Amino acid sequence: MNTPIQNSAGETLEYSFAQGAEATRKADWIVVLGHGVTGNKDRPVIADTAEALNAAGFDTIRFSFAGNGDSAGDFRESTISKEVEDLGAVLDAVSGEYPQIAYAGHSMGGAVGVLRASRDARIKALISIAGMVDTKTFAQTEFGDETPDKGLMWEEESCPLSSAFMNDLCDTVCSVAPQALAINIPWLLIHGTADDVVLPKDTEEIKTLKGSGVEVVLVEGADHSFGEPDHKKQLTEAVSKWLSGKA
Repeated sequence: MNTPIQNSAGETLEYSFAQGAEATRKADWIVVLGHGVTGNKDRPVIADTAEALNAAGFDTIRFSFAGNGDSAGDFRESTISKEVEDLGAVLDAVSGEYPQIAYAGHSMGGAVGVLRASRDARIKALISIAGMVDTKTFAQTEFGDETPDKGLMWEEESCPLSSAFMNDLCDTVCSVAPQALAINIPWLLIHGTADDVVLPKDTEEIKTLKGSGVEVVLVEGADHSFGEPDHKKQLTEAVSKWLSGKA
């Protein structure tokens, strides 16, 4: 796949497509992977998960939301609502060829997946990796000491904190729990117990809301990005095994 993908604003989204291993390839399936705040398609938690899915036979497409990585657009406009539309553009690009689409999102990318899957029947399976639920609490906890339109996210010069970003998380969305109630597709939630960026309570909230309608894997001691090799191995094996059981 090498067709350019543009969002509704005409911004070109960078992506990497990879075909699943031929011996086990699930030709009807593709997994779309989306990153978290200040991330991009090449962050290890995304790239390593895609590689494990390829080995399990799944085609994958991992992309950078507009304004992130080498995608076109202004980072200051990278709100959760806009990213939901970016995901829609990627789904538009792949849905003609793949009748079965799974989405795996990390952190805020997980919240994007919930919002999109709640109203887009093209997503047939959902994977939340340290997925954000309480978006307002996240924004206030991580960036509440910064002044929007003047401050930075985590002191990164390339990641200015915009009022559009904060207002969308705190006022427009607040939480994706209401949308979670509308999701009736297979759903896997994976969270590290030592995550101090998106707390494990976000995954616990979905488990409480959905009960047996979701499957939860907790990786003991893992941080937000599953940075330790053993934690990353547990993550990627859990994702590929779970989705293989649904395909």
